[in-house]
Amino acid sequence: MPQYLISTYLPDNYDPSVESEATIEGIHALNREMIAAGVRKFACGLSPKAMTLRGQPNGEVVVTDGPYIEAKEYVGGLAILETADLDELLAWARKGAKAFPSVVEVREIFFMPAPAKD
Repeated sequence: MPQYLISTYLPDNYDPSVESEATIEGIHALNREMIAAGVRKFACGLSPKAMTLRGQPNGEVVVTDGPYIEAKEYVGGLAILETADLDELLAWARKGAKAFPSVVEVREIFFMPAPAKD
């Protein structure tokens, strides 16, 4: 079955301390429902603080504060779900967008297994 990454985006000025208890419980309830249905493989929230590492042609790595791209939003959380198809995934993503109103991005995860060693 295919697996999908669901990313939620939050505004740069997002303050988690203002979330209502109802919103928090809605998120927990949705997670419990996804676990019971066997579709949730992983889920978490992310800190707004980011660091970017960039490999240089000379082999050095430059580390900078902040995300790679300047944006007014950041990835605030992610989940990996395994569903029968995209339609089922979108049904879960809609539930998530209702439980926690935010922008939600969906991407299918593809795997490229390493070739067998001789």
